[in-house]
Formats: sequence, C-alpha cells, structure tokens
Amino acid sequence: MTAPPWLATRGELQRGPNQQTWNVLFNGSPQYRLTATPAKGKFTCVVMQSVNGRRIDRGLEYADIDAAISGGLEELRESLGW
Repeated sequence: MTAPPWLATRGELQRGPNQQTWNVLFNGSPQYRLTATPAKGKFTCVVMQSVNGRRIDRGLEYADIDAAISGGLEELRESLGW
C-alpha cells in the first residue's frame, strides 16, 4: 500500500503490526490508526485517532482488506477537510 498523494505531501503511511493495520504519521508521530475488520462478509475500516482513541470512520463496507484501507484513507481525508 502506498500513501495517496494528499497524504504523501503532508505525512506518511506506515504498516502496523499486522496486514490489516496501517498508521498515519504527521511529523514522524503516529496520529491515526486504520484497521480493516470483517463486516457482514466484507470489510470495514476502523479509523481511530491514536492520541485519544476517538473513532472517525463512518462504518462503510468494502470488498477486501486493501479496499477497506484505501476507503479508510479517503474517510480520513474527508474528516481532515483535505
């Protein structure tokens, strides 16, 4: 998985401890954690702020893990207003 252009110019995307988890870093510090989780035969992406555990995702469903992480990144972008 590569960081989308909007993230690559502002921060970085780093693999987490397993295939389903990625961290979004700004200024080298993890700010958000994206985790693909099973949901009704599909996947959803839990987007959580690292500092306070607040979820900002909308619970949308995606076909597979990669689509869930990509969708979660899009949800994060929208939440940040970018």
